[in-house]
Amino acid sequence: MGKVIDFRKTVYELCSSDLEVIEVMAELGFEQITQPGMLQSAGRFMTIPKGARLKKLDMDVIKRAFLDRGYSIEE
Repeated sequence: MGKVIDFRKTVYELCSSDLEVIEVMAELGFEQITQPGMLQSAGRFMTIPKGARLKKLDMDVIKRAFLDRGYSIEE
């Protein structure tokens, strides 16, 4: 089975199970995810779609970035 990203899960859950998610998110503009403590605090309730809305990022761009890295997407 390939890599799967479920946009219903919290950022904490996603990053805990796959460290590559942190790298992809940082490249997309979620630089704060690399700051100590951010994943354990905001990451526990934040989902990627919620974060995208807050940062005014296009979900299609985010989806494309994960697809380009070999992920399949669940929503």
